[in-house]
Amino acid sequence: MPYKGNHMERLIRGASKINIQENIVYFAFVIVVIFFIFTLGDRFLSVVNILNIARQTAIISIMAVAMTFVIASGQIDLSVGSIAALSSLVVALCLRETDSLVLSVLVGLFVGTLIGATNGLLATKVGVPAFLVTLGMMGIAKGLAMWITNTMAVPIMDKDYNVIFGLGTVAGIPILLIWTAVVLIAGVFVMHQTPFGKKILAVGGNETGARYSGINVERVKMLAMCLTGAAAAFAGILYAGRMQAGRFTFGEGDELTVIAAVVLGGTNLYGGTARVVGAVVGSLLIGVINNGLIILGLSVSQQIIVRGMIVILAAALGLSARKR
Repeated sequence: MPYKGNHMERLIRGASKINIQENIVYFAFVIVVIFFIFTLGDRFLSVVNILNIARQTAIISIMAVAMTFVIASGQIDLSVGSIAALSSLVVALCLRETDSLVLSVLVGLFVGTLIGATNGLLATKVGVPAFLVTLGMMGIAKGLAMWITNTMAVPIMDKDYNVIFGLGTVAGIPILLIWTAVVLIAGVFVMHQTPFGKKILAVGGNETGARYSGINVERVKMLAMCLTGAAAAFAGILYAGRMQAGRFTFGEGDELTVIAAVVLGGTNLYGGTARVVGAVVGSLLIGVINNGLIILGLSVSQQIIVRGMIVILAAALGLSARKR
């Protein structure tokens, strides 16, 4: 009998840890939504506002799915916002010069993937820490985005492009939300159903052990960086479609929001665990908070303070996960 009691106690403690620590983002999301429902009422619950939240968070969610792979592998990428801006301008310029939707999108994706591959090469082959590599690349990509158009916006007149990648709806559902769902499903499948996903977790959990087990650690990290580069480029494509233009200002500050969403979603900041769905919920949580603060009438400076607090909270959760 004592054994059974101890066993039951361990099960209860284990379930409690799983429910609270690993799924805290879901509890937080429900609490925040309930708070704004009671505080703002119909202003928050209106269909227009809910769809607006979905559109605003879609691009962050897409980058967060890819960032989950990088962070789960023990790396980080600070260049995603700048890649998004550069990609939006590249696509806009290609559309203006070639009038080819497919070619323009492919070129935009190629630029992002190339930058991601460069990040990966410098981090794995040269040995520069990913934090410093991507911090420097953030400045390079931002500078290129400003330089190639002399800080001017490039309008996109292709209506098909704007509908497919920004303004369209399918059965009343915003196209941005559909793109997010596609990326989320793909991310969950790759992380949990493919050898690459298992290698990501192995490398992030114990790089030395992964190397001795025959995993090409450098290749895994490189592919993860390429993935975030491509996702950031796709985010820029969606930014351009939604705003009907390419601008160097797109993506400013997105890197911190994306990382915060991933860590709030339950992915260990130091690698070894991955919560792809949690990253999207984390993105939604941040989006709901931003939306609620705007409706409450908080100034831009106050909103920035709250966002900073969210980043610190995400970092604290990451440190807490590392100690466990």
